[in-house]
Amino acid sequence: MTEENKELETAVEETATEEVTVSEETVAEAAEAAEAEIAESAEETETAETAKPAKRTRSRKKKIETKEEKPESEWKEQVVQISRVTKVVKGGKKLSFRAIVIVGNQKGQVGVGCAKAAEVIIAIQKAIVDGRKNLINVPIFKTTIPHPIKARSGAGAVMLRPASQGTGIIAGGAVRSVLELAGIENILSKSLGSNSPLNAANATIEALKSLTPFAEVAKKRGLTMSELLN
Repeated sequence: MTEENKELETAVEETATEEVTVSEETVAEAAEAAEAEIAESAEETETAETAKPAKRTRSRKKKIETKEEKPESEWKEQVVQISRVTKVVKGGKKLSFRAIVIVGNQKGQVGVGCAKAAEVIIAIQKAIVDGRKNLINVPIFKTTIPHPIKARSGAGAVMLRPASQGTGIIAGGAVRSVLELAGIENILSKSLGSNSPLNAANATIEALKSLTPFAEVAKKRGLTMSELLN
């Protein structure tokens, strides 16, 4: 009986060791399988991240506003009169506005413009364009005019006389506007006719247009400027 018991005990021990080795092998296999799954999942996540398109980072450029200063024009305009006029047409009266504008650069060039339009702004713009078309050159001698002169336009008449330094512009209304924008600083004037601003301005333009510079007179007489002035 003892031998049989010993054989049974050895058989039980062998089965136990076999079970232990088998259980260790299964645990190792399970661990290896888990590690492989984890590695595969990590690779899949990496491939997914690399496959995703990279987000475009839009670089918002700040617009730098540069205010460019426009060069000031040497031409200056002065509105003398804006009047409402009517024109009788078939079926009634047509209302419009008439603008009289003086244009000059205060350097010896000046002109008078007159235009009509249905709106005031358009009438002024058209008058400015008309004034620039009718510019004249004014001979200026020492901030005044070379000699006295008298001119007429329609019912308006204007007399102009040279003045000494410091006198200023002795004039009013449309005559003063024309003389200022022409660049004359010292002058005496007198309006001798109609009070209409358009007639006065046109008469002043005719007077300035009729002025004769000293250089032309000296050339005609065969003298130099110093001889003529002395």
